[in-house]
Amino acid sequence: MPHAESPEPETPSFNGEKLYVNDGLLRPEQVGPLKPSSPHLPVEELRKRYEEDGYVFLKALLPREDVLEAREEYFKRLAPSGVLKPGTAAVEGIFDDTKDAADYPGIGAGASPGNGRPGASTAEVFVDLALQAHYDDWYKEKFCKHPVLKDAIARISGWGDDTLAVRRSLLRNNTPGNKAIGVHYDQIFLRYGEPTSFTAWVPMGDISLTGGGLIYLENGHTLGREIEADFTRKAKESGLTDEEAKYAFNQNMLSTGLLADGPREYSESFGRRWLVTPYEAGDVVLHTPYTIHASTRNFDTNSVIRVGTDLRFVNGSRPWDKRWDHDYEFNDGV
Repeated sequence: MPHAESPEPETPSFNGEKLYVNDGLLRPEQVGPLKPSSPHLPVEELRKRYEEDGYVFLKALLPREDVLEAREEYFKRLAPSGVLKPGTAAVEGIFDDTKDAADYPGIGAGASPGNGRPGASTAEVFVDLALQAHYDDWYKEKFCKHPVLKDAIARISGWGDDTLAVRRSLLRNNTPGNKAIGVHYDQIFLRYGEPTSFTAWVPMGDISLTGGGLIYLENGHTLGREIEADFTRKAKESGLTDEEAKYAFNQNMLSTGLLADGPREYSESFGRRWLVTPYEAGDVVLHTPYTIHASTRNFDTNSVIRVGTDLRFVNGSRPWDKRWDHDYEFNDGV
């Protein structure tokens, strides 16, 4: 589907823009603003917002130039696939809209069951390059270990020197018009550790309101805990051990590990809004293991490819999910 063609001529969702998810257009009453926070607020206030809202949206936490440098390296890596519009700079990440977006699928968007390889054989070169970027030094050794990010989490979590950056991360792109990320919370995928991890979602570049950024369910962290507790109770009542319950919970999800594929219907079911915002290079959202989130589809008017990464942090002195102690691979069982 051409990136610029909005599927439905309906009422704008938010701030005059139409925000599409996997199951259609979000209605105005289903959308609200994500609340920004300055990283320079007292740590007690940042911790309070994180705990009460299930997230803290830190504006300009990272140096913008560091993020854009990483973005440029990423698209230099992907350029041989032909994904970029001829005559544009790599750092811009402009999609060549003469191509079929289906040949440039996003990793980890829930399109493939069991964390499998996305796309058909025509996508092989692009997907291989996107996977390889996870192992490049500019990403793995420099960006993922950015001291400003780790320090912020060490302070807000209170873990201090015990703060550990988990090795496995998910570097995602979303080309215009392709499938978006479905509804989930991260503890679903971190089942073998305590529910205390921090996820840092880092947009690698500016993302317009219509550009496919993450969206957060209002008070979704409380709903996530309720879903978890309800299932655990039912599992134990049926006689399952704790270990069996872990497996059973994940098997009860969609094959992709998601709560639902469609954020619009999910909002209707629970009567909660999706919180949205444009993002700028340098912004970071920290969210809890139970915070329910998804993403919009990318219909950026300038064909900008959305790139972001999920970085997880744990208290290294406590039990955590060691399945994440390796680099991302397809079909790695997580």
